[in-house]
This record gives sequence, structure tokens and C-alpha cells, in this order.
Amino acid sequence: MPSLPTVLVSGAGVAGLATAWWLRHFGFPVTVVEKAPLLRDGGHAVDIRGVALDVVKAMGLHDALQAQRTRLRGLCMLDRQGEPVSVDDSRTFSGGRLDSPDIEIFRDTLCRLLADAAGARQDICYDEHITALSPTTTGMTVSFARQLSRTYDVVIGADGVYSSVRRQAVHAGDDCLVPLGGALAFYSAPDSLSLDGREGMYREAELGVVVYPDASGHELRVGAGFGAEVDTSLRHDVAAQKALTRVRLRDLGGRWQPLVDALDTTDAFYFGELAQVKLARWSNGRVALVGDAAHCASPFSGQGTSLALVGAFVLARELANQPGSPQAAFARYEARMRPFVDLNQALVDMTREGPVPDAQMRAAANGIALPDLSPTRYSSALA
Repeated sequence: MPSLPTVLVSGAGVAGLATAWWLRHFGFPVTVVEKAPLLRDGGHAVDIRGVALDVVKAMGLHDALQAQRTRLRGLCMLDRQGEPVSVDDSRTFSGGRLDSPDIEIFRDTLCRLLADAAGARQDICYDEHITALSPTTTGMTVSFARQLSRTYDVVIGADGVYSSVRRQAVHAGDDCLVPLGGALAFYSAPDSLSLDGREGMYREAELGVVVYPDASGHELRVGAGFGAEVDTSLRHDVAAQKALTRVRLRDLGGRWQPLVDALDTTDAFYFGELAQVKLARWSNGRVALVGDAAHCASPFSGQGTSLALVGAFVLARELANQPGSPQAAFARYEARMRPFVDLNQALVDMTREGPVPDAQMRAAANGIALPDLSPTRYSSALA
């Protein structure tokens, strides 16, 4: 019996770690490289909905995810001074209705669980990234920033919106980024609002701020979305990103002020322009993209994590079906996933003031059939 192809996965976020889990489950030799020096702490709460819940059940992770969900008690609308205006204990803005089966969990918690489940925590090559990809007759020669070049049969780009793998092997330019006219900053700060376990939110025409307590109960995760033309030079300038965020939050005072001031000292800070990724194709030869690298829907969709989890399964399943023909496997993966992605990208409406209507979200979250996903079959293999 011929050996399965060797696979290199670039990126240890949700998409990369879930893809590594499924590939290892199907028997593929997998290497993961991650540019960051370790699994990233901090970040916003993410949601697992619809068919993505079936995927994590099949992975045997559902109970662990449930145990570490955010468990927010509701939504508290705040004014410019951080004072409560109204309370809704039936839902949150970020996670939807509290009586739904959806799981809201912090991104870093989810990544740690995925890394442990994949057996990848010690095997991820951190502080490393791909510098060049060169096709051979049977695979891809990969050059790295720190280690010697190696050849892999297949390369998977799970390296986010600004994917280096995408630029090098699938789509060279940034014209696949469709700007949504804004930017989003996430960071951690001491809890100065005391919202009693609720999510807090302030909204005006060009600014939206959402805060929620982390698992410790001592810190808040702060997300600030605002209208801005984001110059490409900002992508690698954290000081400039923090300065722009502070300017956009300058009209907030009172109980907000300590959260604004925390920008100066926080190490857990993420900033990105709001954009969707729209590509004519998600693969080229023996290289394929998954998650945001292929089809970012933006955080405003609330579905990026679910798309990554579902895409990881479909990509690995199709590669397992046709291990000797990666190109055919990638074509089948894209054919299955693209209608699902289209539904979820369509959730984003920058003129909408409230959350996505529940019926539209449910339709998008369940917009793909996974007849080849059997929870009993896969989760039993973990025992």
C-alpha cells in the first residue's frame, strides 16, 4: 500500500490546527509551521454554529468546548461614559441568542484545545514561516526563514487574510481583498466596567465597541470597530495601530477611560482592516488554501470560525478520498465549500445596525451538507 502524501500546513490558527487534526486522523504525515513564537493569547470571542457543531462533535471536542465557553449572561448597552442604558438577557450581540446550541468561546482557548487534540502542541514549528515555494514534478520544495529547505507532497495555506502562501502560489496580488471600509482592533484590559458577566456594547455611526469578561473574571476583551482607510503600512506597525485606535476612541470617557488607556500597555493586541477575501480559485497545483486565506468573510459575519472548521474537514476528507491526485481533491473541496462560503459572506451588511437576523444566520450556518461526516465513526477513533 503506497504511503500517504506528506503535508505542510502553514498557520496554527483555527483553520490550520483543525486541518492538521483531520489530516492526522486520516493518516497523513503533517508538519505545522507558525510565524508567531507560540500559540497566540488574547483575541475575541468566536462562535461555532450549525454544521460546525457537527464537526467538533465528530472530533470529540464538543464537551470540552462547552465546558470552556464564555457563558455570558446577556447584553448591556452602554453610553459614552460607560453607563448602562439597557439590558437584554436573552442574547448577546456577538453570540446571538443564549438559548441556542451555539458555542461562543475565546479564540485562544479554542486554539489550545485544537492543538492538544491534534497532538500538535509540541510538534508545531514556531517562529518559522515559508519564504519560497517551488513546484517539482512530484511535490513542492519549501524554503523557510530559519531551517533548511524541504520537499512536501502538498502545502496548505492556513495563514490568514494576508496569506503569504496565497501570494506565493495561488494569487499574487492583494486585489482579492475586498475592503469593507473599516478596521477592527482587539485587545485585553483590566475590568473597569463590572458588567456582572454580561457583554457590554456602545454603538454610534462610525464606532462600535464591544467588551466581555475573560475566563478569569479580572480582565476584559475589548473589540473596537471603526470606519477608517487602512494604509498597508499599518499592517506591521503595532504602535501606529494602537495610536489610530486611541484616536478613534477619544470621545469615550468615564468608565471607558481605563480601557482606552490600557492600549498603551497591553501586549495582547490584534488589528486588521475589515475585508473579505474573494478568489477565483483556492488552489494551484499541489497548494491549497483554507479558512480566511481562501475566503475570509470578516469578523462581522460571525462565521469565520465555523467556516474554518467545516473547511478543514472537507479539505482533509477530499484529500483522503484522492490522496494520489491532490488537484482533483482540491477541486472537489472547493466545489463543496464555495456555495457555503457565499452564503456566509453575504451575511455582512455594513449598514445594518443590529445583529444578523436569526433566520438568515441559521440558514447560512447550516448551508452545507456533510453526508460523509459521522460523529460515531470519527469520535470513536479517538478512544
